Amino acid sequence: MTRSGPGPASATRPTASPTTRAVPPECEGLTPPDADTYRDRIEIAGELGERYEEILTPAALDFLALLHARFAYRRCEVLGARQARRAKIAGGANPHFDPATEHIRTDPTWRVAPPAPGLVDRRVEITGPTDRKMAINALNSGAKVWLADQEDATSPTWSGVVEGQLTLRDFLRGDLEYTSPEGKEYRVTVPAEQTPTIVMRPRGWHLVEKHLVHLDADGVRRPASGSLVDFGLYAFHNARALVDAGRGPYFYLPKLESPAEARLWNDVFVLAQEELGLPRGTIRATVLIETIHAAFCMEEILYELREHCSGLNAGRWDYLFSIIKTFRDRGGRWILPDRSALTMTVPFMRAYTELLVQTCHKRGAMAIGGMSAFIPNRRDPEATARALAAVAADKRREAGDGFDGTWVAHPDLIETARAELDAVLGDRPNQLDRQRPDVHVGASDLLSLDCPGAITDAGVRANTSVALRYLAAWLGGLGAVAIDGLMEDAATAEISRSQLWQWRTQGCTTAEGTLVDDAHLDAVLDDVLAALPRTDGDRLDDAARLMRELVHAEDFPSFLTLPAYSRYLA
Repeated sequence: MTRSGPGPASATRPTASPTTRAVPPECEGLTPPDADTYRDRIEIAGELGERYEEILTPAALDFLALLHARFAYRRCEVLGARQARRAKIAGGANPHFDPATEHIRTDPTWRVAPPAPGLVDRRVEITGPTDRKMAINALNSGAKVWLADQEDATSPTWSGVVEGQLTLRDFLRGDLEYTSPEGKEYRVTVPAEQTPTIVMRPRGWHLVEKHLVHLDADGVRRPASGSLVDFGLYAFHNARALVDAGRGPYFYLPKLESPAEARLWNDVFVLAQEELGLPRGTIRATVLIETIHAAFCMEEILYELREHCSGLNAGRWDYLFSIIKTFRDRGGRWILPDRSALTMTVPFMRAYTELLVQTCHKRGAMAIGGMSAFIPNRRDPEATARALAAVAADKRREAGDGFDGTWVAHPDLIETARAELDAVLGDRPNQLDRQRPDVHVGASDLLSLDCPGAITDAGVRANTSVALRYLAAWLGGLGAVAIDGLMEDAATAEISRSQLWQWRTQGCTTAEGTLVDDAHLDAVLDDVLAALPRTDGDRLDDAARLMRELVHAEDFPSFLTLPAYSRYLA
């Protein structure tokens, strides 16, 4: 996997500078790349299952090695910047609109690239993991777009990572099928031109893939970047087939916090296109605005990605998690009530979504709405009716606010969501021409966290139950789980455990007068665990151990997936 030769102009050597920023362990000692020589390699450390060699080919590993040679150091730089940002927040600073980039926000002349083939009409997008059964259901669903999720809706087991890539590769070659253990057969039955456009979501910059090892130019072994692995394998194997099919290699980018992180992705795209022989701008990305920091630099993120950008998505659940995490050490108005009270109509969430639509349409980008967590239950008509009503109201609000499309997590919700978008769009594919001069959102609006609701005993128990059951499913290989009529993924589990941590460390008391302390959280966890049905091989005990560590930790674990992955999946 050794590659030598001059590097592309887009991947010039970054300026090295001393830094005291805290970085993940795999970043220690990493140096800027040599612009003239590639000596990096990627080695396989995981077991090879059936057909894994079709994905982990020597040429694909060489491509991953090139991406790591060029961008591993810069990945560590942006992760270090996150830690520096966190230190400023802990010191009392608030996120703000950066005066240094005001010229980007006030320049009326620039636009992002026009909508790419297959992304002109995105009115309903279905999200879901890339296992074969769920993929086939999504491809048969009638949605305009399928978010093929290798991130929050996927447990990053080694088999999940590689077999998800096999799923996508097989579909694009007409070979995707699945037979369940019960003998039920699944196949893509709709014509190829009517299947949803695939937009693949790789893992965030903070995650690693320990089953692939990056050997840098000095021979130091480090786990590979989950982002570069997911992106690189999908682009390498499928970019040409996607273009030939009249669409393209499209991506959702998660967890971004800054323009520098968007610039890093843009440079990854430029290098990948040069290596794969694709015209510049073929790759397109939709960025999830799911951190409070990204909300303050949406225009700058669009600007950095403008030749490769398709739009922004309002990632509501991760956004709420980001707010809790960012202000976790502050009391008073910074402490949010029960998750059930945190609807999209509370003022700070309205400000965030209205600013997103205004920003997108100002720059010619699509604004894609988020996912209502309600899901139907085919065995419970009343529950289904409640879910459909809630989803209809949610999508009606988004369409009225100017969103060009929206997410659903279940095929049975597509018709309901489409009806609300159709009522506003009519025959138009989107509403990019709709500006929002009536929107005036400032920093105080984004940071005004006062909202109705309380911390309750029921809220403590609900958070405990959701986080525990989700973690058990995640450790067992499932990344998206239906719990109590809601579709839960890593983001909603993050909300649950982070609220418990904050309520404990800030000495909160519930509306019923219960102090949320260590003893109470342990008692609730024990009670919830005892009430759950058990099966052979379930991961509830492992999940309970993780839960105790997460909510009792002195220092807040930045993502629950980091200790869970290192301890159980790697």
